[in-house]
Amino acid sequence: MIPNKVLLVGAIGLPTVNDVFKTVGEVLGKRIKRIPDGEPGGRRQWVMWQFPLLFVNPLLTVNKNPPPNALPMPVAFIRLADGVKPGELEFGELGYAREFRASYEDFVRARKANQFRADVKFQVTLPTPFAVVTTFCPGKDLTEIEKAYERAMHEEVRTICNEIPHNDLCIQWDVCQEVLIYDGQFEGFTPEHFISREPETDLMPNELMPRMMRLCSWIPDDVELGIHLCYGDYMAKHSAEPVDLGKAVSFANKLAATVAHPLAYVHMPVPIDRHDDSYFKPLKNLALAPATELYLGVIHSEDGADGANKRIAAAAKYADDFGIATECGMGRCKTPAVVVSMLKTHAAVTRA
Repeated sequence: MIPNKVLLVGAIGLPTVNDVFKTVGEVLGKRIKRIPDGEPGGRRQWVMWQFPLLFVNPLLTVNKNPPPNALPMPVAFIRLADGVKPGELEFGELGYAREFRASYEDFVRARKANQFRADVKFQVTLPTPFAVVTTFCPGKDLTEIEKAYERAMHEEVRTICNEIPHNDLCIQWDVCQEVLIYDGQFEGFTPEHFISREPETDLMPNELMPRMMRLCSWIPDDVELGIHLCYGDYMAKHSAEPVDLGKAVSFANKLAATVAHPLAYVHMPVPIDRHDDSYFKPLKNLALAPATELYLGVIHSEDGADGANKRIAAAAKYADDFGIATECGMGRCKTPAVVVSMLKTHAAVTRA
């Protein structure tokens, strides 16, 4: 099997948005259906650019006593300020809509310049509110902060959908902490984070799926919706290595059965050392709608086309049709040259 579809997960690691559109169009051409802006500047490190927004909120303060196993972040942790009552916390603009509105103008100019196909959609990649708040606000106030941040993210999505034509738009949720909790291996989430450690049969209906249902319900019916299932990429390393694709397949199946909005695609990671049957065998149980595309993160910078082809061949034993991607975004690539090399690997192992 030679795949003919490429997904760019989010961050691309080129200097500017215009560099992303020009380079991706030149290297990948007809292989792409959607193109993100590459998450330049502060967004290159995923949610890290949201820390200042939390830090300067007058109703929040530094948490000097976070849970002992909080995620190792190079910033302070945040809690509610003393005396703040439930429901008082509010956020203004989070910045996502403002960033994507500007990038969409670049997208339109690049399309008019024929840098990529006219039917390519503008891909907006967003972290779940849960991802942002569990990263920076572990502890007893997590749930209250999450409620306020979720309201603000809802407004960001509403603004994006009001200002970008729906026929041009795809919105992707980056689902990381939820996947790590569902997988059950990662010890960074405990009851001190207000996250249950119950078996997955209780965890999903009670805590994780309702969140995903809410987020996906915000997306208008005529806007594409994609899902990136992520095991983390902090310091360019997974927070926990998936044993196989079993948990990702199970999570995707629950999403497909629970979320009302049709899923345009689901993306799953593939570690660099996994081209064995046991990793991909769970794909036999994948139960997505026929119109939902599957993308597998088979591209790694270290072993190029040879390694990607091994992983593609192994996956093809258990999935009839899938596109390819990296495991996570390419924002942590140290140089543009590495990014371009990885884009060329995408092209080398696919057909237009």
